[in-house]
Amino acid sequence: MPDDGLNPELRRELYTKMVLIRKFEEKLIDLAREQARVIGMQILSVGQEAVAAGVVKALEPDDVIVSNHRSHGHLLAKGADPKQLMAEIMGKAGGVNKGKAGTLHLCVPEINAIMTSTVVGASPPLGVGAAFAQQYRRLPHITAVFFGDGAAAEGSVHEAMNLAALWKLPVLFVCENNAWAGAQCLKDHSCVEQIVKRAAGYDMPGEAVDGNDAEAVYRLSVKMVGHCRSGKGPALIEAVTYRMRGHGEHDHGHYMDKTVLAQWTERCPVRRLRERLAGEGILTAARCDSIDAETVALVESAVAFGDASPFPEPEAALEDLWIQ
Repeated sequence: MPDDGLNPELRRELYTKMVLIRKFEEKLIDLAREQARVIGMQILSVGQEAVAAGVVKALEPDDVIVSNHRSHGHLLAKGADPKQLMAEIMGKAGGVNKGKAGTLHLCVPEINAIMTSTVVGASPPLGVGAAFAQQYRRLPHITAVFFGDGAAAEGSVHEAMNLAALWKLPVLFVCENNAWAGAQCLKDHSCVEQIVKRAAGYDMPGEAVDGNDAEAVYRLSVKMVGHCRSGKGPALIEAVTYRMRGHGEHDHGHYMDKTVLAQWTERCPVRRLRERLAGEGILTAARCDSIDAETVALVESAVAFGDASPFPEPEAALEDLWIQ
């Protein structure tokens, strides 16, 4: 069971998971600059690692997650194999979806990461469907669904929240408010600055949290997961964070205020937790350096695995299809 007491081992695990997400996506930044190394638009979560690590750590292995286009961190936090994930992003047959999903439609059923959609606002309805199945089958599990502040303006998200509340479905809505929807800032597409205020409209609990503080995210997630698992219905977390890069690696973010970016850089979730744990003697500087080195080696082995994997054969397009 998750421990909201934040024991030293749990705190080290949060840090290690965030380092993996950061190093994995930093490598994708490098690969995106090379011709034909990765396929499709690379949409990353650099600077948002605390949300994925904190929320997923509060879940049980049999709980489901549904993600959006910024999904790598969520999947790695849930336990996706970095090698197979990298191969999929490269469009290779050794990938988690045999090279057919690429970077934007990933799913890893074996870890209960059952759906990812790049359609803005699509993940909450999908998450509600998964939660309905859990309730219908009387399973003791919940679904956590991730979406951004831009998606929060979509009608599909409002409909999903309304239905989840009406039927008291076991779904945790996690809005990663990173201040940007493509090239639009929050004030240009939302009449309220706090997305969490919308929870009241659906009679569900909702709380905001510093999305760059993994421990704070974890604590709140434990509380909200407990609510959802109790049969009382859905809950909403607004994790306030910041998108540190353009919408994707094709977008250089020239419209972003460099002063604001510098301010959020000082709030880097990885560095904040590292400094906190080092200051309390939970991690030594040498151990932090070792975690970095081990993670870099793991990511490099993932790239090598992806490079060595073949592209899927044309006839594979007709496999793994279902009809009714």
